Amino acid sequence: MKKIEAIIKPSKLEAIKEGLIDADIPSMTISEVKGCGKQKGFREIYRGTEFKLNLLNKIKLECVVSDINLEKVIEIIIDKAYTGEIGDGKIFVYDVADAVRIRTKERGANAIK
Repeated sequence: MKKIEAIIKPSKLEAIKEGLIDADIPSMTISEVKGCGKQKGFREIYRGTEFKLNLLNKIKLECVVSDINLEKVIEIIIDKAYTGEIGDGKIFVYDVADAVRIRTKERGANAIK
């Protein structure tokens, strides 16, 4: 099993969610986060005062998938999040030792189905 963590633009969330659901991968966790990378933020003037905003609004999407579905999920996220501009995001992949569904006590791959 693998955990996929993707940092994406908020405007791309719906397309990615629909793509994952269509691929029969409906389990995901979404968090609103702030961060910066190469995009470096932007400057804004408010009431005559200039502010540098270097932490931008992003979405963190997390899902745990079987090894078989790993490449499919990565391709869906890339396809739906890609604009070719700085700030499209990043995908991180981690090994998952085990998963347990609390309600049924199922473990491993059965717990993430």
